[in-house]
Amino acid sequence: MRSKIPLIVCLVFGVIMFAQYFSSHSLARSVNTNILEWWQIIFAFTLFVGVGAFVKNSLKSISRGKESPYKTIGLIGLVLMPILAVIGGTKIGSPFLWSFENMLAPMQATVFSLLAFFVASASYRGFRARTVSATILLLTALIVLLGRIPIAEMISESFPKVTFWIQSYPSMAARRAILIGIGLGSMTTALRVILGIERTYLRGE
Repeated sequence: MRSKIPLIVCLVFGVIMFAQYFSSHSLARSVNTNILEWWQIIFAFTLFVGVGAFVKNSLKSISRGKESPYKTIGLIGLVLMPILAVIGGTKIGSPFLWSFENMLAPMQATVFSLLAFFVASASYRGFRARTVSATILLLTALIVLLGRIPIAEMISESFPKVTFWIQSYPSMAARRAILIGIGLGSMTTALRVILGIERTYLRGE
């Protein structure tokens, strides 16, 4: 019974949200608005669940002595930032905004910098001209990169035009194909969840 109740709730609300796109009745719009308001409330509670899970896992890691300095700093930041926002506000010059601009923003920039190195490493491995498709990918990437820098116009006036053509036609076609695939995959997953075929989100399934 514990596993059937979430399936029934998912089926009912999934059908309601799906049906309201095909009806312009005021009742359908009212139901949709109420469900979205409840969704915001549920989302706020899931934030507390996430914070609780973070605190629990951090305390467990600290007790085991595993990455305890990082976990301690994370817990201090989790507690300190809301306190600073409540006491000093979030206006310009406040302690909260100073901490955000001088601590959180540099750490985010560091993470994105590390991500850039991973992307560069993957690009180096992917752009090796071992096959015909890899060679085409390498040449296309070089043309697009050269077309995006000012010095390209000094080399040839055709670089910006070729870059624009590549991004407008072959690249756009590939992007649309990927987006269509993502949309079809999302629809398939949604139908599997609504119909109760996909049950991985249930405990014990």
